[in-house]
Amino acid sequence: MTQARQTTTDGRHAPMLGDHLAMDLLNTEARVEGTAVDYWQHEDEVLAWLARYGIAPVARLDKTERADLLSKAKTLRAAARRLVGQSKDGKVGDASALHALNAYLQAYVTAPRLQRDKQGKLSLARTACSGTVAALLGPVAEAVSDLLIEGDFTLVKQCEHPDCVLWFYDRTKAHKRRWCSMATCGNRFKAAQFRQRNQGAVRE
Repeated sequence: MTQARQTTTDGRHAPMLGDHLAMDLLNTEARVEGTAVDYWQHEDEVLAWLARYGIAPVARLDKTERADLLSKAKTLRAAARRLVGQSKDGKVGDASALHALNAYLQAYVTAPRLQRDKQGKLSLARTACSGTVAALLGPVAEAVSDLLIEGDFTLVKQCEHPDCVLWFYDRTKAHKRRWCSMATCGNRFKAAQFRQRNQGAVRE
């Protein structure tokens, strides 16, 4: 089988179809028209992706931190992919992936802080007091942990289109979601089925 060519795309355009941050993390690696796509090839792409979820650095990253962000984001993604895949298959997550995820959680140090909203109402918020990279990736690691602990893995699914590898958490009322997006993969699959039926009718 021919190996799919690897390409890249800006992190701002990574799909947000997973209905869970952990799912969207996995979906930063995808397949577009048979081509493998990694939306994280540069630290700016990671920052752009994080910003879409309201996660932004509190201070400007220096050169070392920027390089560290890209490397650690990909390591987190790899660990999450192993753990989610194993949980989906009903297996116990391997120790190395769990250790990797724990490293991100342990590095993410926060402190409680009282804050007021526009109406003056007080609430308790968590403020990151760890390093910049840990503060950026910590919320993502927590989302993965939340999925592993609280998630219903019968609702953790991959798109049924044969050319798609995207994951999603099925939050539909009947839990019968089949596609990452009905507008793309769902319609493409139905169109392909329609063409096959028509070709069969012509041959008959």
